[in-house]
Amino acid sequence: MTKTKTKGIDASIVYDYKEFPDAQGGVCDNCGTKHFQSTVKDYKFIRVCRNCGLTKSI
Repeated sequence: MTKTKTKGIDASIVYDYKEFPDAQGGVCDNCGTKHFQSTVKDYKFIRVCRNCGLTKSI
């Protein structure tokens, strides 16, 4: 089992994209992967990293 190196960003919080935009477009700020799961909840687009769970409301 490999451990993913993260930058220590709290993945339990849903961040607002306007306040916390991507450092590099389409790449997770916490772990650096490009794999996301997207859903729509309460008319908001929610993006969750499949690797570390970092969530942003876009």
